[in-house]
Amino acid sequence: MRLFGDLLAAGDVNLDEATYPVLSGLARTGPTTARKLSTEIGIDRSVVSRHSDRLEALGLLRRSADPDDARATRLTLTDEGHAAIERLRGRLAGAFQRRLDAWPAEDARAFVAGMERFVEENLAERGR
Repeated sequence: MRLFGDLLAAGDVNLDEATYPVLSGLARTGPTTARKLSTEIGIDRSVVSRHSDRLEALGLLRRSADPDDARATRLTLTDEGHAAIERLRGRLAGAFQRRLDAWPAEDARAFVAGMERFVEENLAERGR
């Protein structure tokens, strides 16, 4: 299963598998700089900046001066960017639900419990 490719296949959001992590990461972090976002999502800062150019051209994010650092630029999702993420997250939840519906209930519960543990431990490790 090409998870991101399948989510983006509907074509109502003009994203691809390379730009989706930038948009999704920005939705998770809130307004931030390309440098901080690159650390958060594990993609080189120059790649984040390049993808941000495309997302800005699509009207999904905007750039502004970073009030915390005059040398930096802050990336912020636009209303259209937030709406795109909500549609894609809804599709993602639906994709997981369809797969888990086909599993025995005990297996589905174990998967969900394991995923919750994974996320909690990952967040704790990052110091959130």
